[in-house]
Amino acid sequence: MMSFGGIPGHRKSVVFPRKNFHGCFENLYYNGVDIIDLSKKRKPQTLVVGNVSYSCSHLQIVPVTFLSSSSYLALPGASGEDKVSVAFQFRTWNRAGLLLTSQLKHGSGALVLVLNDGKLKLSLSQPGHPSRDVTAGGGLSDGQWHSVSLSLKGSHLSVMVDGEAASVAHSLRGRIDSGDTYYLGGCPDSVSGSGCGGPLGGFQGCLRLISIGDKAVDPITVQQGALGSFRDLQIDTCGLTDRCLPSYCEHGGECSQSWDTFSCDCAHTGYLGATCHSPLYEQSCEAHKHRGDSSGLYYIDSDGSGPLEPALVYCNMTDSTGTSVQHNGSHLARVKSSDGESPHPVAFKYTASMDQLQAIIDRADHCQQELAFHCKKSRLSARHDGTPVSWWVGRTNETHTYWGGSLPDAQKCACGLQGNCLDSQYYCNCDADRNEWTSDTVVLSHKEHLPVIQVVMRDTGRPHSEAAYALGPLLCWGDNSFWNSASFNTETSYLHFPTFRGEFSADVSFFFKTTAPSGVFVENLGITDFIRLELHAPSEVTFSFDVGNGRCEVTVRSPTPFNDNQWHHVRAERNVKEASLQVDQLPSETQAAPADGHARLQLNSQLFVGGTATRQRGFLGCIRSLRLNGLALDLEERATMTPGVEPGCPGHCSSYGHLCRNGGRCRERHRGIACDCTFSAYDGPFCENEISAYFGSGSSVIYNFQEHHNHTFGKNASSLAALFHEDLTLTGEMATLSFRTTGAPSLLLYVSSFYEEYLSVILAPNGSLQIRYKLDRSQAPDVFNFGFKNLADGQFHQVKIHREAAMVSVEVNQNARRQVILSSGTEFNAVKSLTLGTVLEPPGADPDTLRAGARGFTGCLSAVRFGPAAPLKAALRPGGPAPVTVRGHVAAAARCAEGAGPGAPAREATRPLAGGAGGSGPTDGGQPLVTADGSDSAVIGGVIAVVIFILLCITAIAIRIYQQRWLYHKNESNIPKHGDNAETALRSELNLQSTVSESQKEYFF
Repeated sequence: MMSFGGIPGHRKSVVFPRKNFHGCFENLYYNGVDIIDLSKKRKPQTLVVGNVSYSCSHLQIVPVTFLSSSSYLALPGASGEDKVSVAFQFRTWNRAGLLLTSQLKHGSGALVLVLNDGKLKLSLSQPGHPSRDVTAGGGLSDGQWHSVSLSLKGSHLSVMVDGEAASVAHSLRGRIDSGDTYYLGGCPDSVSGSGCGGPLGGFQGCLRLISIGDKAVDPITVQQGALGSFRDLQIDTCGLTDRCLPSYCEHGGECSQSWDTFSCDCAHTGYLGATCHSPLYEQSCEAHKHRGDSSGLYYIDSDGSGPLEPALVYCNMTDSTGTSVQHNGSHLARVKSSDGESPHPVAFKYTASMDQLQAIIDRADHCQQELAFHCKKSRLSARHDGTPVSWWVGRTNETHTYWGGSLPDAQKCACGLQGNCLDSQYYCNCDADRNEWTSDTVVLSHKEHLPVIQVVMRDTGRPHSEAAYALGPLLCWGDNSFWNSASFNTETSYLHFPTFRGEFSADVSFFFKTTAPSGVFVENLGITDFIRLELHAPSEVTFSFDVGNGRCEVTVRSPTPFNDNQWHHVRAERNVKEASLQVDQLPSETQAAPADGHARLQLNSQLFVGGTATRQRGFLGCIRSLRLNGLALDLEERATMTPGVEPGCPGHCSSYGHLCRNGGRCRERHRGIACDCTFSAYDGPFCENEISAYFGSGSSVIYNFQEHHNHTFGKNASSLAALFHEDLTLTGEMATLSFRTTGAPSLLLYVSSFYEEYLSVILAPNGSLQIRYKLDRSQAPDVFNFGFKNLADGQFHQVKIHREAAMVSVEVNQNARRQVILSSGTEFNAVKSLTLGTVLEPPGADPDTLRAGARGFTGCLSAVRFGPAAPLKAALRPGGPAPVTVRGHVAAAARCAEGAGPGAPAREATRPLAGGAGGSGPTDGGQPLVTADGSDSAVIGGVIAVVIFILLCITAIAIRIYQQRWLYHKNESNIPKHGDNAETALRSELNLQSTVSESQKEYFF
């Protein structure tokens, strides 16, 4: 059965949310059959229910448009009636406005109907009574037609909106008589009160089908002056403009509108601005790094304001910035399960879409993915007949049979290219087809093929053949657009590119540096339209354009000149709502677009960069990382073929040198900078990672300045070559250190000289800081007590000491500062060594220093520096022979500021440097990293250490052999029966074979 206009019987048994159709059908056909004609002739196959007539009356509907907040329509009321009855339909985008007001006769009250926050509110006010309110409807400012009828009779006040009634009964005072005049949409200036002149303002929108007192109002009669009065109306049309169709809100922004404008809600889109055009996130990890951000998870938007959404990646802030994108298959995947069936290949799903991945790869200087294969009688390369038995699929769904480290289709693993495969007859370890587990680790590095979306291994159908693989994340380094730059050497030189397309929204961003007072950065012309960005004056950057409304100009002024030969960042945006310009971190300047003006930017010439079409007012300086609507322009490629323009631009340290912290020195690179941390107590890409060590009881680190001089300055004739020479006199020095301890007294730092002069930094028995300078062996030391508080409280503390001649400045925890004057001398002669921790009977030291030196230091020390010397760095980051000796238990630790404190050294220590526990570090006997200590005690200590080491080795070998036997029997008895834990079983088997192999290598004499 097919029904038109309703569902027969649905009122009784069928739940249907809509009412039957009320209106007129014309030309109703089904499969060529005239349904209306059949029903008129009462054919048996038709059924007519209810009141159906076969004629349509065409009702003439005349809408009225209220053009402004001062518009109104005044209509006469139905005088003499003891009731109020008004009905109409309205549509609007405004959320608020006055719809109707009327003063009832005989002072019986006033009636006001308003639209507020998308809801209707009817208020009746009577003298001596509180206002009676009825609220109805919701979401009525959606631009659709809504019907309203209100009535007031006796004690009943009601409002009906779209057929839904809301009413309230009151004991109304006296007789209610209809008013003489009803004002719709607003009020004349001469009328006040009764809702007129209120804070809501007049209604802007359309009304139709108006009736007062059950009598329809003909707007044409009003227009002819025969009925009522009006102001600022448009009769016989609804001039409501849908400003959200089409929507100018980009990137999924939600459009909302009022009578004369629209707005975009950009929440949760990842974009900002009037039309959600501007990206919220940086475009690469390289950009994050040069904002000073540390390693971590970040959203990056590779195409800026383009269509791609931001992607979540891990940024590894090393010297070469890395970007890592994870996928769902990082675990070890077994190709052949325990029941002998090979699973179907599984596609890898990344945390970014393929389009996002391609954008990340295209921007990167280099990308790669690592594949680890484990094979047992399972080959990677082709069979003897040349048929491939394994392959991988790239992002374009192309199949590749080559493996890492080789050119496409070479079918060689990395060991084949390096010549170190297990069997020299083959180019992959797995191709040896051994009946034991072998492995190949390959690196795929052809950007146009990455990422890997599938790995297929088919040579697992033979008895005892098995394979497994693990795919690493996609890793990319660098950003080829962030440092892409060009140098403009003459005012008449420029680069040209295709016409810029940014009709309704356009953004331009770039970096510039110059010493010139003015110049045009970017210009593109049309017949009358244009867009231009320029350095208008040394302290002014101007963005100007014309889209047919006349020249518009936005200027950012700086309190300091822009032509300081440092990089400055510019971002300009123009859309249908506004134009904005921001330079560096200065406040953004914005200018609104004219209402209902021209919006389309029409350009037709080439885009000029660094100059203009007239070759006047050209730019002198450097421009880099130029992007238009998120698309990067290759300035360097175009500059190689353009006279007067050179690719690249040196001099990045002037702008980014501040990123090198803690004494790190900025070094220029062709693309960016590098921080040299050689003379810093920190390391990392920006010299921000503090180097920390946990000191056990009785331990020490001794830094010999004479060996430092011989090793470092013997090869370099620099101004520092004789800094710590025996005959040199120091008139000043800078010393810094950070610590965490609960022990007192403690020796934090001790610097000695060949003349029994010294500097000691100790914690007194009460935990207060003491600094002792002895710069004359014939005098007593200067002792300074800095009783800020007990610093042996397990908290992190920082100390900085700066001496210039006799003036010593001490800073504790970056805020408590004191200055003292030495009396023992002004020169530190023949510096010999620096000691951290235990010092045994230093010659010429005072009793308190001797007591603290014997106690040493137990806890965490970090960021220790004396002049250019960084003793902890020399001990923990050896880059070759270093003049440092380690005694006792000294281990690399996490940051002291975040460590667990000295109460938990086992957790904090991560890399022991002493005790003979392996590696090439010094031993307990004090074996230095350069030369041995010639004392008898050192020799005896060394002999004892060797004996202990031999005993420990014998014990370790016995324990290891016992563990191998136990592990073998345990794995033999725990082979999985049903393959429920295939990956665990495989890893166990691989680990067992690897362990046995290691044991054979370790214990073979």
